Amino acid sequence: MTFILSRQDIYRLLEQQPPLVEGHVNLGEQMQPNGIDLTLREVALLQSPGRITTSDEQRRVADLAPLVFDGLGFIDLIPGAYVVTYNEIVNLPRDIMALGRPRSSLIRSGITIEMGVWDAGYSGRSQSLMVVYNPQGIRLQRNARIVQLVFLRLTQETEGYQGVYQGENQ
Repeated sequence: MTFILSRQDIYRLLEQQPPLVEGHVNLGEQMQPNGIDLTLREVALLQSPGRITTSDEQRRVADLAPLVFDGLGFIDLIPGAYVVTYNEIVNLPRDIMALGRPRSSLIRSGITIEMGVWDAGYSGRSQSLMVVYNPQGIRLQRNARIVQLVFLRLTQETEGYQGVYQGENQ
């Protein structure tokens, strides 16, 4: 059976080495009843086309151009697609995977965040696609909570993630 981890389970895994999540900004605010919020570290513009092929050797992700926060730590975004990087480093054991969803305040503001599955065994500071649909744009503050990560315990350990994004952005 697969189980979604509770706040208590997450706290226990935060005490292990490596911790389930490290680099959190304010753990008390980030902890949720069945997940942990990830916070905004960086926003970047897509600068080139990507290339997805049948061969990993030929795959190319888009180049990025990081945007600058103002002196008060805010950034104003117009409608469009952006890549966001989180402050937190996630260290998933080989029997836990994660799914992330945008916080409801973002959705209610016309913004969504898309991300892939976080495979068991993955470790890194991940990135996701943020799409601003609101024609008025959005004003975001650095370190704002933007995604809730939910953890699922697998029926047994797997060999763990071994892909090219292992250890990214650490």
